[in-house]
Amino acid sequence: MAETTSSISRRKLITGAAVAAGGVLLTNLPGADAQQVTKVPAPPPASPVAPDDPTKVPGAPTTAVGERSPFVHPQRAPVGEITGTSLTPLQDLTGTITPSDLHFTRIHAGIPTIDPTKHKLLIHGLVDRPVEFSVDDLKRFPAVTRVHFVECSGNGRAAYRTPKPEMTPQQVDGMTSNSEWTGVPLATLFREAGVQTAAKWFLAEGGDASLLDRSIPVSKGHDDALVVWGQNGEPLRPEQGFPIRLLLPGYEGNANVKWLRRIKLGAEPFMTRWETSKYTDPLPGDKIRMFSFEMDAKSIITSPAYPERLTGPGWWPIRGLAWSGRGRITRVDVSTDGGKTWLAAELLTALTNKAHVRFEHMWQWNGNESLIMSRATDDQGYVQPTMAQLKAVRGPGTDYHFNSIRAWRVARDGVVTFEANT
Repeated sequence: MAETTSSISRRKLITGAAVAAGGVLLTNLPGADAQQVTKVPAPPPASPVAPDDPTKVPGAPTTAVGERSPFVHPQRAPVGEITGTSLTPLQDLTGTITPSDLHFTRIHAGIPTIDPTKHKLLIHGLVDRPVEFSVDDLKRFPAVTRVHFVECSGNGRAAYRTPKPEMTPQQVDGMTSNSEWTGVPLATLFREAGVQTAAKWFLAEGGDASLLDRSIPVSKGHDDALVVWGQNGEPLRPEQGFPIRLLLPGYEGNANVKWLRRIKLGAEPFMTRWETSKYTDPLPGDKIRMFSFEMDAKSIITSPAYPERLTGPGWWPIRGLAWSGRGRITRVDVSTDGGKTWLAAELLTALTNKAHVRFEHMWQWNGNESLIMSRATDDQGYVQPTMAQLKAVRGPGTDYHFNSIRAWRVARDGVVTFEANT
């Protein structure tokens, strides 16, 4: 159908506003859907000039909202699209908590503007008492605070489908982030509504223009699911679901429905378009894999990684992140010889259930070409597979849950590049 003058005008206005607000440039970065035209932020401004002796010059005054140092410029990328993905700069972060403004995003129809005083959550279907909660109603329930990661089920697709040596950790696996979340257990709300024993599934629906909805087992709702309003000590950011979102620890990101407005209880999966045309995997033997919610154990080295360059032989820290949607990471092994031998890395942070853990291994590089890799194991005994092992089980048609071992090649001159097909 031909575009109308009004639709063209509106699109131009939206695009113009995005460019004006973000200073974006057209490019083709891996990591997002192949169909979308991706954009990245404009390069940061030239480094500021610091005084030769800061002790001799008064500093800047206090501000209402703190900012990063002008010498630090972590950024999500790509940006500027109403439907698309923006990746977390894993290589620029320390610890395990992702700053809220750097948490990856995956949106399908733009980021909605929602008045929290008007927003409601309806719970209905196979319940004794259909109920509707305001945001303030939800905040009156006993709250919990927990640390969990969220990972898009398509995380790693670019590294699997179209790998390039010049890929950063952000471009390889930047669709995972780890936050401290505050909210009410969904089980509490289920009790308020009187969920019936016949209810085995619930439909979670978001309040954005895409109306994304997913079928979730009721057992997950009774287990560790949360309806959250807080992230890292503040209200949710709009792109993370403000004013409320569903948090399903360990489940693929799309099931953690943002801008949550409705939960319907039913006896069977609702078979929405989001779980039939998307988020299913073709398997060998003319089969498909559906409702593959849990994210399997995974790890990635974030340093050394592209575009770093080791300046010479000697001791270098190999650092990275590991996580599992089925439980706790119990071990991360590191190899510096392409997987011939493995050594246990040190786990630097708390081994929290369904959360990122930071690992480190001190490596004495002798200046020879090396292939460094990491391999995660969780408390279910699951070991992160090689690419060959993953393909043997999933076949060539898999499009989600890419958790194979990642590798980085260190050349004799110290240049580090991404190595695919390990």
